[in-house]
Amino acid sequence: MAALFLGCFLVIQNLSAQEWQTNLEKAQDLAQKNNNHIVLVFQGSDWCAPCIKLDREIWSTQEFQSLAKGHFVMLKADFPRKKQNKLPAVQEEHNKTLASKYNPNGYFPYVVVLDATGKVLGQAGYEKTTPKAYFNKLNSF
Repeated sequence: MAALFLGCFLVIQNLSAQEWQTNLEKAQDLAQKNNNHIVLVFQGSDWCAPCIKLDREIWSTQEFQSLAKGHFVMLKADFPRKKQNKLPAVQEEHNKTLASKYNPNGYFPYVVVLDATGKVLGQAGYEKTTPKAYFNKLNSF
């Protein structure tokens, strides 16, 4: 019985989790199809304290995920440093290409709101705020 409950919990957890894209072209296709903007997040998931806080306080919250669903395509460009978190070479190269175009100064965390064609509409970083206020900021671009 406990295994069944755990299995149901994990399925529900996965259904409500933020769906992150890792490929710009796929994100652009989804954004065009659904008439959404793209939120491109540059992060260092295993070394950047403000990135980890942004994930915990904003991206991972049920409130932000509910607000963002139907408004944004979430695109992650992660730059982990620990060997055990190393990305596949193809993904590393893709993230570097994104960074050279949208984050040439190497800021972390750095959040860029794009339209479906890749045009920059606005940018943000870590802020100590509520998920709703952060959503409203990103949505205002």
